[in-house]
Amino acid sequence: MSVTVIGSANADLVVDVERRPLAGETVMGSDLRVVPGGKGANQAVAAALMGATTRFYGCVGSDPNGRLLCDSMASAGVDISAVEQVDVATGTAMIQVTGDGENSIVVSPGANRLVDAAYLDRHPEWTSAALVVMQHEVPLDTLKYAAVRCRELGVRFVLNAAPAAAIDPQVLASCDPLVVNETEAALVSGSAAQGLEPRELAELLIERGARSVVVTLGEQGSIALDPNEGLLQQAAMKVHAVDTTGAGDAFVGSLAATLAAGGSLAEALAFGTRVSALVVQRPGAQTSYPSRDEVGD
Repeated sequence: MSVTVIGSANADLVVDVERRPLAGETVMGSDLRVVPGGKGANQAVAAALMGATTRFYGCVGSDPNGRLLCDSMASAGVDISAVEQVDVATGTAMIQVTGDGENSIVVSPGANRLVDAAYLDRHPEWTSAALVVMQHEVPLDTLKYAAVRCRELGVRFVLNAAPAAAIDPQVLASCDPLVVNETEAALVSGSAAQGLEPRELAELLIERGARSVVVTLGEQGSIALDPNEGLLQQAAMKVHAVDTTGAGDAFVGSLAATLAAGGSLAEALAFGTRVSALVVQRPGAQTSYPSRDEVGD
């Protein structure tokens, strides 16, 4: 049940606001909170908390934010022995959270830009995992390098294609599954996706080479398409959202842990949904993630 996460580690700079500012406008917010985040680190923490033997591959700066991130991952049980400290500031994400729990995020990649093919070659043990998870917060050339290696070696590869960006055909052919929200699904599908429903988007992505696809739909839950399991639909749990930051990453990390343990995609969808429902009821990203006992059987 081993999960390797290759990805970003960011310090989240969070401010609560009544509403997001208009162009050229200044609004007053709460006191600043600095909490551990980054899609890669978030997903690694979620997978580890859900019981997977998890190793994280990434870069942080030699600064307090880098120490914050390493301490957070280590305390969750993530193996951070491959994390490199570099002479570039740790990545940061500037997050505005409104009263309905929605957020707006601007990411400064910083040290995440140095997660490249040379870095992966210095740590070849990443290829021994049962499952590798990546996102779009490290260089896309690195993503392609890892995806192709996974396909060559028969390692299951999960891509959370966020932030949204076009996906190289060789990367798409490795995804099992590709995890996207509805907006990301339309973007990576290209101009042919205009006006398509989520199921049609998933079908199009399968036609273009993805081995399986998960499309998350917020309050509408999620759907998945897998050649072996067919079309899967998962309803969302009705809860009061306090902060949606990191909820998608908790979903992906929990899904990865379930798949690495031999679970079906249907089981992974259901489990990821339960975890993310708990996360949105608490503030922060990694700081809001539940333990395995809290999620239950």
